[in-house]
Amino acid sequence: MADRTTSSITIGADRSTIMAVIADFPAYPQWAGQVKAVDVQETGVDGRASRVRFVLDAGVISDDYVLAYDWDDDTAVGWHIVEAGKMVSGLTGSYRLTDVGSGTEVTYELAVDLKVPMIGMIKRKAEKVIIDTALKGLKRRVEGR
Repeated sequence: MADRTTSSITIGADRSTIMAVIADFPAYPQWAGQVKAVDVQETGVDGRASRVRFVLDAGVISDDYVLAYDWDDDTAVGWHIVEAGKMVSGLTGSYRLTDVGSGTEVTYELAVDLKVPMIGMIKRKAEKVIIDTALKGLKRRVEGR
């Protein structure tokens, strides 16, 4: 999983407000366009989800899989696949939150491995669509509160 796709957006809110939206997995189908269903399977001692099943429909990538989460307070959250789907064999990613001026810069990094062969350029384009849709949805969700 050497190739990663990264993008950032600035959101007019503090890190804790943004991280609260990121941690609210049951609400993802309302704002994360490709996420059709979410099931929090386990939570950590901090009350945040540590294991989550997703049903994703991102056009070229449609599947269901389980991710494990590692939270770093309101600074970052990373995830990796613990149960592969029919199509997705590997998935790692993170949100990193950095204070900037009167808002927060949110950087989303994602790497997806598929069980089916796919040209790298097409895979990176699909990752970019997933990231950009998620960042724009996150911004709308946070700033619309």
